[in-house]
Amino acid sequence: MSSFWSVWISVITLGSILGCYLLLRWCLQNKTGVKEGDDMHHEFDGIVELNNQLPKWWTFLFYICIVWGLVYLVLYPGLGNYTGLWKWQSSNQSIKSLAESRAAVEANKTNGVINQYDREIEFANATYAPIFDGYYQQPIPELAKDPEALKVGQRLFSQNCSQCHGSDARGQRGFPNLTDNDWLYGGTPEKITETIINGRQGMMPAQLDAMGEKGIDELVAYVLSLSNRPDLDKTMVDAGQAKFAICAACHGQDGKGNQMLGAPNLTDQTWLYGGTNKAITQTLTYGRNGVMPSFKHTLGEKKVHLVAAYVYSLSQDK
Repeated sequence: MSSFWSVWISVITLGSILGCYLLLRWCLQNKTGVKEGDDMHHEFDGIVELNNQLPKWWTFLFYICIVWGLVYLVLYPGLGNYTGLWKWQSSNQSIKSLAESRAAVEANKTNGVINQYDREIEFANATYAPIFDGYYQQPIPELAKDPEALKVGQRLFSQNCSQCHGSDARGQRGFPNLTDNDWLYGGTPEKITETIINGRQGMMPAQLDAMGEKGIDELVAYVLSLSNRPDLDKTMVDAGQAKFAICAACHGQDGKGNQMLGAPNLTDQTWLYGGTNKAITQTLTYGRNGVMPSFKHTLGEKKVHLVAAYVYSLSQDK
């Protein structure tokens, strides 16, 4: 925080407390011209208003709150960049991984910083780290058969992956179904782990400028024919087959895809963005860009190991 904003926040905070004190002092003064306890000559529904002071208990409570606020601001951060006498912090913004969190805990201990986040990290490390260490020593195919390990992996999946792939991992438009055996980059334990650790960047280039609208229509007809769609114009299909040479660089001459590139198989009935004439036309016309974020720093390798085991288990009975 810059010095300007630090001073600005401090002035507003202390000014507010001072304002509350001055308001209370002003309210304790009798400026009505009526003696305390006398009739104020206001009456409503049989209730007569008297010129009474503020209740003593309420006044003392107000003073206590003001004093408590000042003591708090001396001990804890609340005045801009001032860290307080106890140097307490709620969190550490620079933490990116478990290893860094442990290093931050040790650094804060050295500097005398009391950090609530550090306390929680210490507790979590002491409680759960041995569990994750134990699971990390087991191969993913074995973990995929361990009900307790899968429960942990499922919770991690729900917290980090379900926003895109769904709580049941069946995906949605633009996000792959993880419960079948159709994999863009491979469904082995190693490939699943690699995907979660490093993330993926998928890109289907737009073809409108290269082929024009008629060329797109012909190519769509050929792509549909690869998955045995009925009632297609053979002339369009043949014309599209000639143009498919451009697409074969990624999808292969037979259209069965390439897991090295993340190019999908076009000969089955699994479509990431939809397999209708309209959806395929849109894909070819405008292209597609898919991003799978990296969870290397978010989860760390040991938690990723459990998530990978859970994901791997989802397709093993298919």
